[in-house]
Amino acid sequence: MSELQISLIAIGLIVVMGVVFFNWIQQWRFRRGAEEAFGRKHEDVLLRTDTSVVEGGRVEPQLGKEVLQDFQVEPQVEPAEAMEIVQSDLDSPTFDAMPPAPATSVEQASNVSEGVIDAVDYVVSINGETLIADSHLTEVLQRKFDFNKPVRWLGQRDAAAFWEEITMETSGKGGYVNVKGCLQLADRAGPLSEVTLSEFRDMMQNFAANVNAAADCPDVREAYARALSIDQFCAKVDVMIGINIISKDASPFTGAKIRVLAETSGFKLGPEGAFHYRDESNAVLFSLNNHEPPPFLSDSIRTLTTHGITFLLDVPRVANGEQVFDQMMHLAGIFSDALGGIMVDDNRVLLSDSGIGKIKQQLIAIQSVMLARNIPAGGEIALRLFA
Repeated sequence: MSELQISLIAIGLIVVMGVVFFNWIQQWRFRRGAEEAFGRKHEDVLLRTDTSVVEGGRVEPQLGKEVLQDFQVEPQVEPAEAMEIVQSDLDSPTFDAMPPAPATSVEQASNVSEGVIDAVDYVVSINGETLIADSHLTEVLQRKFDFNKPVRWLGQRDAAAFWEEITMETSGKGGYVNVKGCLQLADRAGPLSEVTLSEFRDMMQNFAANVNAAADCPDVREAYARALSIDQFCAKVDVMIGINIISKDASPFTGAKIRVLAETSGFKLGPEGAFHYRDESNAVLFSLNNHEPPPFLSDSIRTLTTHGITFLLDVPRVANGEQVFDQMMHLAGIFSDALGGIMVDDNRVLLSDSGIGKIKQQLIAIQSVMLARNIPAGGEIALRLFA
């Protein structure tokens, strides 16, 4: 190798190292600036205990002088329509999901779960004259994915015992005197079909015959009608609130800046390509997504650029939605300022504070409907129906 070639290689290495060092310095400066900004401005409005509380105990977000402008609702629901939903559903039958009378702590937790299952499941009870061995349950446990909806099994070790969930992992500890097979009637994919209900009933009857037990099978047609009713109700309240932030001058946002802002404010990047903001129990409150098709992936976000980001709040899956919405708007305002962006609807039209207020009214109305139907947003039933 000649001296010229060696010199060229050395110069190339120096240039590459210089670029890497320059990029590192730029990112370090931006990170430090972002941390300082969040240290001064960011406050978890759900955890604040100061005096800026309005009627009903709600804590108002502190947004400074920012004007929050983007808002979309999918599907679109007008405030008047949302209030009509409230009125109509207050007068309609509620799901029987109320907990039974107080019991011991273990019994209470188990009995509540039993009530939750009865609310949205087709439940077949198997009552044995003798103990039903774990080995007899293996075959039906293996068929949990055969019915297009979640299947759960409950068992009683003796007549006075609490109900416990039966899985492949928990079997092998003796047998059960009573068993329940529970097939969920609906989810976001739609209602269970009458044919599938019949197949599940037949499986349960065959199982009962094999273990010399009696099977109490509810009427399939009535169960199918209940599945349709649950699905129709879920369709009314299945709303996703989104907030889009785009650049003021059409210049792109860099993935590196988005990641720094997200992680500094408490988001965690998920493997599916979105950032998630969680509460202390690790439940997702809202998410941050790329407004363009490419997802935010750990190995490519550093080189990614995009012309917009979207905050998403899944209304039926979040408890205290009004407060969570306020917190999401607070963070959206910070992101908009830091990125030099504006908030717009899907038609790139700026939204006013009054528009945001209307969206909050819709959210409150939807969650009120759910509470009136004994399906509180963010509760166990809602998390199952809107999985």
